[in-house]
Amino acid sequence: MFKRKIYDKLVEWKNESQGKTALMIEGARRIGKSTVAEEFAKREYESYILIDFSAAPQAVKDLFDDLSDLNYFFLRLQLLFRVDLIERKSLIIFDEVQLYPPARQAIKHLVNDRRYDYLETGSLISIRKNVKDILIPSEERKIGMYPMDYEEFLWATGDSATVPLIRRCFESHSPVGEKLNRKLLRDFRLYMLVGGMPQAVSEYIETNNFRKVDAVKRDILSLYEEDFRKFDPSGRASMLFDAIPAQLAKNASRYQTSNVLKTGKTGKLPNIIAEMENSKTVLLAYHADDPNVGLSASRDLSAFKMFVCDTGLFVTLMFKDRDFTENVIYEKLLNDKLSANLGYLYENAVAQTLAANGNKLFYYTFFNESSRHNYEIDFLLARKNKICPIEVKSSGYKAHLSMDKFFEKYSSRILQKYLIYPKDLAKDADTLCVPVYMTQFL
Repeated sequence: MFKRKIYDKLVEWKNESQGKTALMIEGARRIGKSTVAEEFAKREYESYILIDFSAAPQAVKDLFDDLSDLNYFFLRLQLLFRVDLIERKSLIIFDEVQLYPPARQAIKHLVNDRRYDYLETGSLISIRKNVKDILIPSEERKIGMYPMDYEEFLWATGDSATVPLIRRCFESHSPVGEKLNRKLLRDFRLYMLVGGMPQAVSEYIETNNFRKVDAVKRDILSLYEEDFRKFDPSGRASMLFDAIPAQLAKNASRYQTSNVLKTGKTGKLPNIIAEMENSKTVLLAYHADDPNVGLSASRDLSAFKMFVCDTGLFVTLMFKDRDFTENVIYEKLLNDKLSANLGYLYENAVAQTLAANGNKLFYYTFFNESSRHNYEIDFLLARKNKICPIEVKSSGYKAHLSMDKFFEKYSSRILQKYLIYPKDLAKDADTLCVPVYMTQFL
């Protein structure tokens, strides 16, 4: 198993909760939820039972029909799984719990019993379909899990020194040096190409073959599209997903759904988009109509940009029209030699990094009367009682006209301005120019 940061959060939950709550790990498919849950059970408990509701026999499901006698429930559970449960020293995992809602509802009674700890994992937790007939337990806490971030990727490749080094440079505003920066950028581009899906990372480490890595990612994309068809047989969710690279490449002020779905009724479209976001396979950045510290209060649900949850999957999606993404394309991307403007690829990587660090995604567009020009701030972060605007560039050019115009308009609201780009750390007046691999520290 790869080292994952969420493991420490699971240990913290166990120690703080002491059986008073269950923990739900939410995230997209194939990001390692089940693996980390079982590893946590093996290392932190004397015994555990893992109930995988994607394959659980009916005899196990039937146990949840009647919880009036928990002594009998636990007796049958131990017999079915041939595991001895030890009071306050055992964990029961409900894997893919969204597939059997009665088990999720049972958490309330099981937690109140306090004999054992409970961990749930879920993908595609549909608000309308999977919880409409059950009572969501107040005893259930939620924690989001994402694909492996850059530091976890480096850990997987045996590098535990890079991130502490660049963190010190970021905190002291010290450049890393031109030569080292080139290496770090190449390493980060490698991460963007492989991505953070554990299967793809494992394939890269084992084979060092981009074509085989690409095949793994294509399989994952196929799984996602199968999931989309479960809540949207019309295929519109798949079309919206496939069009993400093209939509970002247009550099428009929002995702233009009408250009993707040219025909058909759009009445159910908000629900479809909500289901996609809920699946964790996509990340939505919403337009903040009033860029202030309370960004959520001015969120425009009709104006958004859509990103793929993993930039490695995004790369494969970019070339989905080919049977496979040729190694030469990967090599050119790795060395920053591909002729296409890949600013949107860096934008997706920044979105993924910000989301994995607990940030909701917002952006802002505005029209400047004096210049008669539209401007855009790629991302907005709320920090303290201020906001931090972010521009993302794929070139080393340090111009940030949108940022400057934004500052003219909202200077009293701004704590720090950031330009994320492929060059070394630098200050440009009051704008901090940050290499893309330092995004995690913002």
